[in-house]
Amino acid sequence: MKKLYASADEALDGLLRDGMQIAAGGFGLCGIPELLIDAVVKSGVKDLTIASNNCGVDGFGLGKLLDTHQIKKMMSSYVGENDEFMRQYLSGELEIEFNPQGTLAERMRAGGAGIPGFYTKTGVGTVIADGKEHKEFRGETYILEEGIFADLSIVKAWKADETGNAVFRKTARNFNPPAAMCGRVCVMEVEEIVPTGSLDPDTIHLPGIYVHRLIQGEHEKRIEQRTVRAREEA
Repeated sequence: MKKLYASADEALDGLLRDGMQIAAGGFGLCGIPELLIDAVVKSGVKDLTIASNNCGVDGFGLGKLLDTHQIKKMMSSYVGENDEFMRQYLSGELEIEFNPQGTLAERMRAGGAGIPGFYTKTGVGTVIADGKEHKEFRGETYILEEGIFADLSIVKAWKADETGNAVFRKTARNFNPPAAMCGRVCVMEVEEIVPTGSLDPDTIHLPGIYVHRLIQGEHEKRIEQRTVRAREEA
């Protein structure tokens, strides 16, 4: 089966529609699939539900989809770097489903493993637990969280072979593998594509069976908040 495509537009061809749910990888601005995000923006699809750790920053990453009002609902853990996100939420234009960070990652992983739900103590006694099933185990209360089964996953890897076996670097590994797993179709952009069989099997973080389409391209690597110490006088 052909997995390698020439561009993000080609890789997403036939996969996008209004009202769909997309799981997007990345941690802050580390390991976000910016080329695929740009292609989603270009497509014009709207009323999207996006499951991602965060929503980029103003004018970059998933923040571009906020600028074009293509996102209807965000399922996120951290949204503090995006002024447009705050504006749309406070004005009632954007729906938010907040998730503890570990819960969101596990919901994605569970979906990829075919697990419809799991119980966790995280969020018990907070607004996170409102409306969710509570159950006692060994005298302690847990809440039921549902697995995420997305229509599409868009993720970014550092290196992959032509079959989609992928390696992620450092914090990019936090959400990209579970996000890739939970989509019915997974499209992955990669910094470097290497020949099949050239990766050490013990270094592979995501098996190629989860990846349906691949692109390679140049990427911009931003820092959300760059803080430096003032230069001391000589």
